[in-house]
Amino acid sequence: MSRNYHSARPKLACEIAPDRVIAARASDSGQVLELCSTSELPAGCVLPDLTESNLLEPKMLVPALREALGSVASRSRDVIAVLPDAAVRVVLLDFETLPDNRQEAEGVVRFRLRKSLPFDVDKAKLSYQAQTTAAGVRLVAAVALNSVIKDYEAAFLEAGFSPGVVLPSMLAALGGAPAHRPTLVVKVDAQTTSIAILDAEQLLLFRTLENTRGLLISGEQLAEDVYPSIVFFQDTYTTSIQQIFVAGISDVSAAAPALHSQTGAEVTELVRASQLGLGGGSIPKWRMAGVVGALLSAN
Repeated sequence: MSRNYHSARPKLACEIAPDRVIAARASDSGQVLELCSTSELPAGCVLPDLTESNLLEPKMLVPALREALGSVASRSRDVIAVLPDAAVRVVLLDFETLPDNRQEAEGVVRFRLRKSLPFDVDKAKLSYQAQTTAAGVRLVAAVALNSVIKDYEAAFLEAGFSPGVVLPSMLAALGGAPAHRPTLVVKVDAQTTSIAILDAEQLLLFRTLENTRGLLISGEQLAEDVYPSIVFFQDTYTTSIQQIFVAGISDVSAAAPALHSQTGAEVTELVRASQLGLGGGSIPKWRMAGVVGALLSAN
């Protein structure tokens, strides 16, 4: 869903969550956030969903975007739009080969997705990134209804900003995760728990689970949700998780013992205080994984 994301990354990012929007601007070095801002949203304004309209009160979202982004923007109006994970389906697809022609390749990918989505893939926006594997090609594909993406884009445009890059929150957050060795990233929000496992800078597993406990999920409950993915990874790749990053919960120390007991790996927060510089303000860093990962290098 990005347009030349790596070649022309905007310095602004804004994440839309059901309860607030969070905006940030990166420094010229791309290593720290210069400014951050947030605006709260009334309950029911944004209800993330794969098949239904997400923006029930766009007239309330637009001024919140304008306020948050206006506080951090410089001259540029280009912004990375970070959307709720419940609004976008992310899947890993393996192929022996894919056509060199991008249009033909996209047709093959859409055909594979046709029976696995709760909506018509022909009415969806699709973006994917190819990774070369020993068995062929693995795609990280993000797909969402055209109407859902257009509604979010329209809100940014009405607020006076251009969403040239659109990312689901977890994929954005992975931009901030060092992954030279087997790495588990867990990100919680009010509706979903997203799980990713990476190694050698490649995404090997991605799952988004329904989270019925919201942000009050306990460490033991989180570890229980994550455990099947850990077992699947270790059985499939015959290696162990070596580091774990967590975002979206206020007290990582409460979840660390349970996650550590499953893997023996060190558990830390995905977002580091040093990444926020003086711009973090009163926004808890556990809420900022999306904008941090969208804007800053993992190194």
